[in-house]
Amino acid sequence: MPDLGKYSAEVLSAYGISLLLLAVLVVWTLRRGRAARATLDAAEKETGRHG
Repeated sequence: MPDLGKYSAEVLSAYGISLLLLAVLVVWTLRRGRAARATLDAAEKETGRHG
C-alpha cells in the first residue's frame, strides 16, 4: 500500500466510490441485457422466427 499522506481518506474513498459505481453499472447493464433479450425472444416467438 503506497503512503498517501494526509489525503489517504479522500483517495481511498474516491477509489471505493469508483468501484461501487462500476459495480452498479455492470449490474445495470446485465439486467438491461436480460430484459432486451427477453423482449427480443417474445417478439421472435410472436412472428414465428427462430434462430
